[in-house]
Amino acid sequence: MKVFSRRALCAGSMIGALALAGSGLAAAHVTVSAPGATQGGYEVLTFRVPTESDTAGTTGLTVTLPGLRSARTEPMPGWHSAVTKDPESALATSVTWTADPGVEVGPGQFGEFRVSAGPLPDSATVVFPAVQTYSDGSVVEWDQQRAADGTEPEHPAPSLTLEPASAESSHAHGGQSATADTEADDAGPGDDSVARWLGGAGLVLGALALALALGNIVRRRS
Repeated sequence: MKVFSRRALCAGSMIGALALAGSGLAAAHVTVSAPGATQGGYEVLTFRVPTESDTAGTTGLTVTLPGLRSARTEPMPGWHSAVTKDPESALATSVTWTADPGVEVGPGQFGEFRVSAGPLPDSATVVFPAVQTYSDGSVVEWDQQRAADGTEPEHPAPSLTLEPASAESSHAHGGQSATADTEADDAGPGDDSVARWLGGAGLVLGALALALALGNIVRRRS
């Protein structure tokens, strides 16, 4: 019984190790994540960048954007960021992070680069081709598309699946203020006059009630 338990434990350990190794290989790509991202929405995009080199560190990253109205990077100690915009449309087309001298994502490490951007395209999937630069001058382009049979290429482009925009999300930016403005516009001059008349009548009735109360007090004392 003990021999069987030991063998089962060893087999389980080997399977676990192989699973971790497989997940490590799958994760050794530049990826993008934004849980719950929707079409046409504004999201915080997180680009996870692993350093695959054993001798050099990551010192730069450039991500291509699909022409977005807004793109704001998160401050990172030791890194500078720059957003490139199309001169005609003023839409953000790429963002670049560059490390200061002596700063890098070393071998065996990964870095996360975030940008708040939108509105995202009205498509099921959006692709963000990326270029990773190493301290030794080498460059890796993450821009390959997945094959039709689902086979993953050597350097796949980071991609993000977008959920369809719901009625609530479509009104999330400015919807409430627009409703409030509409209700304010619907309140015409006639409604305002009635409200003022009712308010004045209430003041008159209140004054009469106060006068009657004072008269009763004076009569009781006399």
